Amino acid sequence: MKTIITIQHTQSVHHTNGMVGSWTDWELSELGVEQANRIGKRLKAELSEKKFVMYSSDLLRAKQTAKIVGQYLGLIPILRTELRERNLGKCCGKSVQWLRENLEMQEKTIDDRLFSDAESRRDEWNRLQPFFDEVMTSDDENIIIVSHGDLLSVFNSMFLGLSIETINTSEMFGLAGGVSYMFENNERKRFIKRMSDMSYVN
Repeated sequence: MKTIITIQHTQSVHHTNGMVGSWTDWELSELGVEQANRIGKRLKAELSEKKFVMYSSDLLRAKQTAKIVGQYLGLIPILRTELRERNLGKCCGKSVQWLRENLEMQEKTIDDRLFSDAESRRDEWNRLQPFFDEVMTSDDENIIIVSHGDLLSVFNSMFLGLSIETINTSEMFGLAGGVSYMFENNERKRFIKRMSDMSYVN
């Protein structure tokens, strides 16, 4: 039996100032810090008898979320670049308005890149795949992963055993601060019991 809890980082400054997130190192907002503390308190109550390992994106907003949550659980996050948000290339550090006005390509398929130096969804999938395989084949039974919306949507599809091509037609996105519970039983059947549960930040 394997339990995986994913946490989408809580509210970041870029959620409030109209800037692009991606690989830019935005901090959590004051609300985001409060939300991360609420998640930590709730998980501490739920997971008190289980031993977990925690992985996090090394981007600041995810790292801060993981550190706050980890303090409640006695965990030090293991930072992994594979868990970074999708790299949107030259629009990093720019506003969302700039992105819209300077878009080089409309994204219609998993192989399209918004900018010539950006990652496609396939690039993102290929970046995540080795980490996903590592986690699923590890001896760790209880795992917490703190990452970003776009990246976790790819993780959700991988967990359900879907092919990357399914992202062309459908995918499962969460919200900032959403907590998801996933399980794999001894027969290797996988379940998502909660998806982007926002009650953790309320």
